[in-house]
Amino acid sequence: MQDMSVNNWQTRMSALGQEFGHFEQLGPAHVALFSEDGPVLLVSFELRDDLLDTDQDGLPLGYRIAQEGGWSSLTLIAEDATWFRAPEVYAYFDRLVDDGVFEDYDRVVFYGAGSCGYAAAAFSVVAPDATVIALQPQATLDPRLAGWDDRYPEMRRISFSDRYGFAPEMLDGAKQAFVVYDPLQRLDAMHAALFHRPNVTLLPCILAGENIEAMLAGCNVLELMIARACEGKLTATEFRKLYRNCRQNIAYLHTLLRSIRPQERLYLEALICRDGARRFDAPRFRRRYNKLVELLAPNGIQMEPEPV
Repeated sequence: MQDMSVNNWQTRMSALGQEFGHFEQLGPAHVALFSEDGPVLLVSFELRDDLLDTDQDGLPLGYRIAQEGGWSSLTLIAEDATWFRAPEVYAYFDRLVDDGVFEDYDRVVFYGAGSCGYAAAAFSVVAPDATVIALQPQATLDPRLAGWDDRYPEMRRISFSDRYGFAPEMLDGAKQAFVVYDPLQRLDAMHAALFHRPNVTLLPCILAGENIEAMLAGCNVLELMIARACEGKLTATEFRKLYRNCRQNIAYLHTLLRSIRPQERLYLEALICRDGARRFDAPRFRRRYNKLVELLAPNGIQMEPEPV
């Protein structure tokens, strides 16, 4: 799958669209893949490079989850992080609304992460009473409102003040929205605060790291969470129940380590490594733990080395 070219990938997506629904080019930077199946519609926003980097034959996450659940899917795919700010994308959703597409479904769920999380929230306005899952979404990159976010200087010249612009306002018609973020990621937390609304549930995940989508996927939680939403069963309690499963996954411990290492909190790092060495019998954690034991000893912190 890793040697699949962009042209081969696009040919495959086009074939899927012709077989199950439609595949449409939306200007130079976006495409839409629609698959008609059951009475639930999962609308996902994804990045092409992420699809080409996976071992899922280039299939979009939303498409795969919908296929497994017997649901319909609509996947908007950007060739890069564009935040889907393009008139061709606006026109596409306008056409779907005019055709009453979203009215044909018993439930509509929007999903995205990062720039795609922004889009999931912003475009959910086309389907009143939808459920929205947004991981680490930006509320806007308009410098007048979010000039403090200096991560994406190339987007400063892109308008976030016209149609589908300020994502939190676009959620006003949603039945419920879930915004997942790590409160220790300062800029993500500041964006999350802008989403505060009566119908929005903020789900802080401390030490989830800079890429919550990858972390949740590694813990086998991401697809379950989206599936629960498609079933109409996702709640804050259900999410926390799923999220607790991450503690039993070695990928979560690796994420914790990456999060705290820049802070040089050696004692906390040692506790995490010891936990990983004992619960997962992981030599890498054991070696790092024993090294940290040596580093902490001169500071008067005595810890027993783990047997090699």
